Amino acid sequence: MLKLLRPDSVEAATSALVGTGGTVALAGGTEVVPLLRDGILAPDALVELSHVVPKGVRDGWIGAGTTLAELEVDPQIPAVLQEACSLAASPQLRAMGTIAGNLLQATRCWYWRLQFPCRLHGGDRCFAREGEHREHAIFANDFCASAHPSDPAAALLALAATVVTDRRRIPLAELYRLPTEADRSTTTLGPGELILALEYEAPLASTYLKAMDRRRYAFAIVGVAAARYEAATRLALAGVAPAPWLLDGEDAIEQATPLPGTAYKVEIAKTLVRRASEAVA
Repeated sequence: MLKLLRPDSVEAATSALVGTGGTVALAGGTEVVPLLRDGILAPDALVELSHVVPKGVRDGWIGAGTTLAELEVDPQIPAVLQEACSLAASPQLRAMGTIAGNLLQATRCWYWRLQFPCRLHGGDRCFAREGEHREHAIFANDFCASAHPSDPAAALLALAATVVTDRRRIPLAELYRLPTEADRSTTTLGPGELILALEYEAPLASTYLKAMDRRRYAFAIVGVAAARYEAATRLALAGVAPAPWLLDGEDAIEQATPLPGTAYKVEIAKTLVRRASEAVA
C-alpha cells in the first residue's frame, strides 16, 4: 500500500526522500499524480512537502511552494514570469501546481509517457527521432529528442534566476542537464535534494510569447521569454530542447537542428524571438 509521509521540517523531508525504499516528493501533485496513475512512478511512499517548503514572494525572491496562480497575479513578479505562468495549463492546475514542481516536470514525449523503452527509460533508441515527433526538440536532439514543457522555466532562465536548494545555490541553467549514454537524468539534483526558493534580478522590461496548438491550456510548440537588462537582452525558449534553452542572441536560431517533422518550429521561433525582442526594446 502506498504510504503518505508528512514530515515537519526540511531535514525530515530530505531524510525521508533518501531513506530505504522508493519515495517521491509530493507538492501540488499536478505532475506526480498523473505519473502515478499511468504507472510511470511506482514509489513505496509519497513525501508531502506543503508544510516544509517555503511559499510567498518578496523582492527578487520566490518560495518554491508558491503556486503558478499566485505568481501570475502578483505585481512584484516580472511580466515575463507572470505571463508564462498565466499561459501554463488550466486555472485549476495553476491553482495547485507549485513553481518548483513546474520546473521539474517530466517530458510530454508520448513515447516516454507510453513507456516505450526509450533512452530516458534506459533503452538504446529515441523512438521520436524515428517516429512521430512534431512536438519535439529542434536543439540538442541527437541523444533524446524530447522537449522540456515548462513555460515558467524559460521565463526564469531569461531572468538569470538562481535556484536555492537545501544544499547549495546554483544558476537555473545548471539545474538542468542533457541526458547522455552514461547518465540518463535530466536534472542535477542529488538524491533527496529539495528546491526551496528562486532568486532573480528584476529586468527593465520583459515578456513571454507562446505558440500553441490551441489558444489556451496547451503545451508550447515554442515559447519565447525575453528580459532586457542594462547590459543585454536575455532570450530563453520552451518546447525546443530536452531542457529550457538559452539563446546567445536572435541569430542563434540558425543553429537549430530540427527533425523533418519539427522544421516548422524554427520559423515560429524566429518570429516569436523577433517579436519578443521588439516588445522589450
